[in-house]
Amino acid sequence: MSRTGLAGWVFAAPAVTVIAVFFGIPVLAAFALSLTDYDIYALADIGNLRFVGLDNYLGLLRQPLFWKALGNTFYFVVVGVPLSIAVSLAAALLLHSRLGLARPFFRTALFAPVVTTVVAVAVIWRYLFHTRYGLVNWGLSSIGIDPVDWLGSPQWAMPTIILFAVWKNFGYNMIIFLAGLQAIPEELYEAARIDGASAPRQFWHVTLPMLGPVLLMVGILTLSGYFQLFAEPYVMTQGGPLQSTVSVLYLMYEEGFKWWNLGNASAVAFVLFALMAAITTALLWIARRRGAE
Repeated sequence: MSRTGLAGWVFAAPAVTVIAVFFGIPVLAAFALSLTDYDIYALADIGNLRFVGLDNYLGLLRQPLFWKALGNTFYFVVVGVPLSIAVSLAAALLLHSRLGLARPFFRTALFAPVVTTVVAVAVIWRYLFHTRYGLVNWGLSSIGIDPVDWLGSPQWAMPTIILFAVWKNFGYNMIIFLAGLQAIPEELYEAARIDGASAPRQFWHVTLPMLGPVLLMVGILTLSGYFQLFAEPYVMTQGGPLQSTVSVLYLMYEEGFKWWNLGNASAVAFVLFALMAAITTALLWIARRRGAE
């Protein structure tokens, strides 16, 4: 190894050590745990611990609640991620445009939900969407629309949680998009205007292509975050009604900390990790293919 390469490893050693100790070792331990029947009896006496191989994973495939949770999670991701990216990009375009007024104020105001505590805000939203006393239903009743059971109906519970998640998180992506928009050379827009391109054409043929890498990064970050849906259903619906808001992470929590099936909970966690890794890899592969073309 060259002296330069050795110096690089020396400087990186503290960070690599921290990652190995606080990430690598726990991940390996959790994977080993997923191959056992570690439960409350093993907590009392480690002698009750048994190696079960892939039985926890095979048991998940036979568990209807796991497939229900997986479907709910995909519903949340498929609807929430595009909506969150669209709202974030729209807000960034508005703040970046020449028509935008009081930009520093609106940047702060729109980013504020990101830095608020998710549990506290979820409690407030739960009261806002209360069937009888909520401000949302009060507003609907004032225009002659019957109250909606937002969090008590299997039809409306997940859309309400998606709306909350989009509101809570879009400001983070908005800041990233805003930085990407500011990095686009103004000369490209001037050339497009000289060629007679309208504002929509400038958006499709200048803005979006130049934001390609930023869109990819935002998509991966948002996707990974939305797959980890937990706090919202935990606070707002407790997985109901009729398990319509049970996510994979919420199922893992219940298996591990409600029923103390820690081996099974670890298996749920690694299935979720495998899904996120596969989808992220697919997105990167598609991006490379498009970049190569």
